[in-house]
Amino acid sequence: MDLQALKNKYDIIGNDPALNEALETAVKFAPTGLSVLIQGESGVGKESFARIIHQFSPRKQGAFFVVNCGALPKELVNSELFGHVRGSFTGATDTRKGYFEEADGGTLFLDEIAELPLESQALLLRVLQSGEYRKVGSNKVEHTDVRIVAATNVHLYEAVKRGKFREDLYFRLSAAQIRIPPLRDRRGDIYLLFRKFTSDFSEVNGMCKISLKPEAIRLLEQYRWPGNIRQLQGFTQSLTAQLSTKVTPTLQRIELSAAELQPFMPMEEGEPIPVIYDAGAAQQAQGSAFNADERQAIFKAILDIKQEVDALKARMDRRELPLPQETSAPEEEAEWQEQEDFQPEEQPSVEHSLSVRRTEEELIRQALEKYHGNRKKAAEELGMSERTLYRKLPEEYRKK
Repeated sequence: MDLQALKNKYDIIGNDPALNEALETAVKFAPTGLSVLIQGESGVGKESFARIIHQFSPRKQGAFFVVNCGALPKELVNSELFGHVRGSFTGATDTRKGYFEEADGGTLFLDEIAELPLESQALLLRVLQSGEYRKVGSNKVEHTDVRIVAATNVHLYEAVKRGKFREDLYFRLSAAQIRIPPLRDRRGDIYLLFRKFTSDFSEVNGMCKISLKPEAIRLLEQYRWPGNIRQLQGFTQSLTAQLSTKVTPTLQRIELSAAELQPFMPMEEGEPIPVIYDAGAAQQAQGSAFNADERQAIFKAILDIKQEVDALKARMDRRELPLPQETSAPEEEAEWQEQEDFQPEEQPSVEHSLSVRRTEEELIRQALEKYHGNRKKAAEELGMSERTLYRKLPEEYRKK
């Protein structure tokens, strides 16, 4: 089976070289009896690789079980994996088979293997070395022929150094490794996945598919997608549900610009800052020492400082100081003397003022575009009153 046919069969989308290498490695390991360790962040599709290994192995006619080690209650892990006999603990009313007995002759996929307790890790190592195990509460040694495919989203050797994972088990598993790249390292595959997810969702729900303009595609690719494919799928389905409409004979697809996509982009942390993607500006900024988020934060800080300075100047302009009278109280004379001694700071240069003004106008322009011209929401976003926003409006918005 060629690589593209393999992707089609297991619904794997992407052409990234690192993804292709991981798939080729899985196919090479599959016919062997080696235990395999799949490493990758949460949401990259590790289970699909485990299924490929099983289906291309001599065990493909046997059972394939998926065990999420992180979801097993710690007090029942050994019972779930190896089974138990009646009366071995409170609630054990019958003898029960474990996964190793159920999967005999097949493949057991142990997801999140780093979550196994150390005691269970020792028992797992024994099964890997000899195929022997005991049910909880039993002295009878039993045998199983199970292939282990394990997966983890943590750095296992770091867990070894912290005493959270057995070193001997790590070396037993790590002889055959597959590394699946995160989505942020496969940026060329992001829009391919987006198209697949919106297409599938639209067909099921009878809605128009969503497509993106070039600048919107770049905006989608700039995000890190910490939840990887799972996060992108949920985002795409939600976006389609919110912005799409029912299919009609004259409308089967809706195309979004960057400005239309931006309000729906997820934020990883902190307060949302209005960012409208500007392809030309992004191209000019490629060589900049700051990324887009850092530049936006700097602009916001400049705007905050400018507002504070404006407020201070307004208070000084409104202050009307009376001429001192002979009858003034000592406190009044002291206050007047203090105010008289006040020397304003040196005025900023014309060039500096223009630069701050341009930055301020750009932030206002971006906020207005984000909220489709709604001045009240834009003012709230920028932390100023609607009246102040109106006074500072860029020229093109005063005519609207």
